[in-house]
Amino acid sequence: MGAEHTRPTPPAPPGVRRVLLVTVVPLVVATVVAAVLLWPRNAPEVDGGGDPARYHGTVTRVVSEACPSPAETPEDTPGGQPTRCGTVTVRVENGPAAGQQVEAPIPEGPGAPAVEAGDEVVVVELTDPADPSSSSWNVAEHQRGEPLGWLALIFAAAIVAFGRWRGLAALAGLAASFGILLTFVLPGIGAGHPPLLVAVVGAALIMFVVLYLTHGVTAQTSVAVLGTLGSLVLTGVLGALATAAAHLTGFGSEDALTLSMFQSDVDLRGLLLAGIIIGSLGVLDDVTVTQAATVTELAHANPGLSRLQLYRAATRVGRAHIASTVNTIVLAYAGASLPLLLLLTADSRPVSQILTSEFLAQEIVRSAVATLGLIAAVPLTTGLAAIVTTAGRSVTALAGDEPAPVSPTARPGFDRTDVLEALSAARPGPPPNPPPAASGGRPDPDGRTDSAW
Repeated sequence: MGAEHTRPTPPAPPGVRRVLLVTVVPLVVATVVAAVLLWPRNAPEVDGGGDPARYHGTVTRVVSEACPSPAETPEDTPGGQPTRCGTVTVRVENGPAAGQQVEAPIPEGPGAPAVEAGDEVVVVELTDPADPSSSSWNVAEHQRGEPLGWLALIFAAAIVAFGRWRGLAALAGLAASFGILLTFVLPGIGAGHPPLLVAVVGAALIMFVVLYLTHGVTAQTSVAVLGTLGSLVLTGVLGALATAAAHLTGFGSEDALTLSMFQSDVDLRGLLLAGIIIGSLGVLDDVTVTQAATVTELAHANPGLSRLQLYRAATRVGRAHIASTVNTIVLAYAGASLPLLLLLTADSRPVSQILTSEFLAQEIVRSAVATLGLIAAVPLTTGLAAIVTTAGRSVTALAGDEPAPVSPTARPGFDRTDVLEALSAARPGPPPNPPPAASGGRPDPDGRTDSAW
């Protein structure tokens, strides 16, 4: 528990460090300059004057009553016939009415909170525009600050307990990510800047801060940074081409339609591309860091591996990683769109029309483009890591990127039988019988539980 994922990486040769420095530093400077130029200085103020004030309170009593008969209920009543009627008495805890007992109707309708005595709720005071002296109270929702606070505390404690200093750095990186999103990306898009440009610059800022803060300023981290940045650029290009080819407008969801009514100057198509960029970053940095660490660990375990061997071995790990991550991406989008998918099952249109509709086509484009960028990250990062890891070795060892020929008398590589015999030799008693060997002195393939390297 709490052990590091990888051992401290050996320092790269001075020449490699200089090349990475010359490559990464200009990218960092360009990102910072772009962020300064795009920083939202004149972001529109959110006018909350029309929203009713919200106050905290505690339910002290709930009185249920018989609901009126259907004949007494107007036909145009929102939500139809109520199923629970009565009043809720709430003790207001803040605001001008602090300490007072106010009455509100029992919440009804879709999504209405089910309240009982002792519940901590949020209430709103509604004032009649025709008569400002007349007001009424309604229960809006439950207070969720305390349970969410405890959940956040457990989340942070688990990460620090398992990751120790690395976990603490990960929490700092998470805070930095949300800080950049809330102070730069979202206000920048709201201020009318091109959403795709703001998303690329914001993603680059998050990438530089999070990766170097979490994994340290090393050559391995720099390789992951370059692989992530290259994959992000490719994802943005593919996203632009895919949205143009599919003629997507960005109006494929109710959220986009609502946003267009409040902020008509926002480019919803660019916002769709920005969402693809930001969503891809969280998966890309995982893949690139893993591939860079895999190459480093393989080179440390067997310094005799050539550049090509390192690339091939790490790529096999990347294939397994991608195979599971692709499923993760699709399931993540499906989980976030379950109401939409459930609605599709009740749609009477042909399947071909449903799949090519705007709201589902943009989800297909989002998943496909993110997956293509993810796949490109594996060979790109692995190739860079293999070059950086093997840099500084003797030219003879790397000539042709092929391993030196092994003489017939050379000792074969370790396999499972060698390890079992070595472990059992340290204990008293006769050694265990080895598994039946196949031709060539290797264990019987049917007796192995894992494949050979």
